[in-house]
Amino acid sequence: MGIEEFPAITTRLDAVQAWGRSNSLWPLAFGTACCAIEFMSVAASVFDLSRFGAELIRFSPRQSDLLLVAGTVTFKQAPILRQIWEQMPDPKWVISMGVCASSGGFYNNYCTVQGIDQIVPVDVYIAGCPPRPEAILEAVMKIQHKIANPRTTPASQFLVKEPHFDY
Repeated sequence: MGIEEFPAITTRLDAVQAWGRSNSLWPLAFGTACCAIEFMSVAASVFDLSRFGAELIRFSPRQSDLLLVAGTVTFKQAPILRQIWEQMPDPKWVISMGVCASSGGFYNNYCTVQGIDQIVPVDVYIAGCPPRPEAILEAVMKIQHKIANPRTTPASQFLVKEPHFDY
């Protein structure tokens, strides 16, 4: 009975956890506009989001760990988005998809939130109107890198103050 008969892999427990988390993302799509249609194309066979372990798209916040906000968010939708984010289990990550979710887009008016970073902490921003499917895949890979290397990347971009919703 030599060591050749017992193959062993040595690693750290947190590295195994990070590897498992980064390769089994369960996204929740909060789609309100044309960016949601681009996200649908990413889940289709041409771009195939399942290559990155994120094919199980959930529509329940309690079963997902990646929130993709795709499209314009109004102040009426903001408390709902915040509630969805709070219902997600920790650890959780957020991708702001498209210019409307990232900065309000060309809707600079009284009813549009000028960036979802006022409501939830955002980990990755995707530029474009609407963004290309390749950009969405790159954002998922950035989230995977962030999960796999927790010591080199901050937990979130910044902390969000508690939003005040005036009805």
